[in-house]
Amino acid sequence: MSSRPGVLALVAVLSLAPANALACPFCTVQGQTFAGEVAQADFILYGTLSNAKQTDAFSGGTTDLTIEQVVKPHDYLKGKTVVTLPKYVPANPANGGAKHLVFFYYNPASGALDPYRGEEVRADSKLPEYIKGSLAVKGKDPLARLKYFFDYLESPELTISSDAYVEFGLAEYKEVRPIAEALPADLLVKWLKDPNTRASRYGLYGLMLGHCGKGANAADLRKLLDDPDRAFSSGLDGMLAGYVLLDPKAGWEYLTGYVRDPKKDFSARYAALKTVRFFWEYRPDVVDRKHVVDAMRMLLSQPDIADLPVEDLRKWRAWDLTDEVLALGDKETHNTIPIVNRSILKFALSAAPGSANAAAYVQKARQKDARKVEFMEELLKDEQKPPAPSTSDPAKSAAAPSAGK
Repeated sequence: MSSRPGVLALVAVLSLAPANALACPFCTVQGQTFAGEVAQADFILYGTLSNAKQTDAFSGGTTDLTIEQVVKPHDYLKGKTVVTLPKYVPANPANGGAKHLVFFYYNPASGALDPYRGEEVRADSKLPEYIKGSLAVKGKDPLARLKYFFDYLESPELTISSDAYVEFGLAEYKEVRPIAEALPADLLVKWLKDPNTRASRYGLYGLMLGHCGKGANAADLRKLLDDPDRAFSSGLDGMLAGYVLLDPKAGWEYLTGYVRDPKKDFSARYAALKTVRFFWEYRPDVVDRKHVVDAMRMLLSQPDIADLPVEDLRKWRAWDLTDEVLALGDKETHNTIPIVNRSILKFALSAAPGSANAAAYVQKARQKDARKVEFMEELLKDEQKPPAPSTSDPAKSAAAPSAGK
C-alpha cells in the first residue's frame, strides 16, 4: 500500500474545515486576480521608467514614469504625461527595452502617491491590453467573462496565462459549465496532448473537454490517461471526470479501478476520490448516487485514506452504512491512526440519534476519553452554524446546475 508522507497532518486540518464548494472543483489556484487588483488600485499606468535618482542606501529616491498608456484612469492624471514615483527604481541592464505596468494608490488629502505594485514587461507585452479587457468584462455575466479569459489560458506570457487560469479556478462550477459546453473540443485536445502544457491545467482542460467533446474524445482522454510517459500527478481528477462525462459506463469502470486498488499511489486514489465526490455534489444526473456511495465504500478498507470517505459519507448522511463505518474502529489497521479514529467518532456522533449502535460507540468513546468526545461535539456544532452572509447575489448562489453534459 502506498504511504501518505506529509499528508496526514494536512488532511487532519482539511477534514475539520469546510471545503470551498464554490470554486472550480479541479483547479488548484490561490491568490488574487488582476481584476481584483485593478478594483483596488486608484489608477494603473503603463510606460517607461527613467531619470532614477537615489537618496539613500535602500529604495529612497524618485523615478519618472513616462505614460504610454492609461490602463485605469483617474482625475489626478489629467494633463500629465509623466508621473514621478517616490521610489528609486534602477534600470535593469538585461531588459533595456522593458516597459513597466504600475499600480497606484492616491491620497487626495495629501496628494501622496503609493506605487504599490510594479510589473516589468516586454515592450510588446499584451498585459495592458489584457487588463483593460478584464476591466471591460468585469460587470458582465459569468459566461461573457470566462469567454474572455479562456482566450488567454495559453498565452505565451506567463503572467497573463496564470491570471486567466486563476479566473477559472475562482469561478463556480455552474459558471464554468456553460462555457465548457460551447468550447472547441479540438483545441482542448490539442492543449492536453501538448507536452508544454502545464500539468496544473490538465484538470480544468479535462473537465471542460468532458462537456464539449463527442464520443471520440473519450478515447482521446483514455489514451492520455493510459500513457505511461505522462504522470498526471496534477489534474488526474478533472481528466477522470471528463472521461466519465463523455462515456459514463467505461469512464466509471476506469475510475473505480483507481479507487479499489490500494497499491496505487495515494495521490492517484485521492484524485479519484475527488472525482467521485464531484459526481455526488454536482452531477448525480450522470452517475447514480448509489454507485457514488459504493465507490466510497471501496476506500473504507484502505487505512491511509479511510478518513476521507468516512467524512464524505457522514456529510451525505449515509446512515445505512453506520455499522460498516463503526466496524473500522475494531480494525487494528485503522484504529491506530488518530485521524481515522476521529472521522469514525464524528460519524458516530452524527448518526447516534437514529442508531443504537452509534450511540453505544459514542458512549464507549466517552468513557475512554470524555474530553476528546466533547471536542468533536463542539466541532460538529460549529459545522452546523449558518455560513457568513455572502457578498455575491444570493439568488445566483442558490441557482441549481443546468441539465446536459
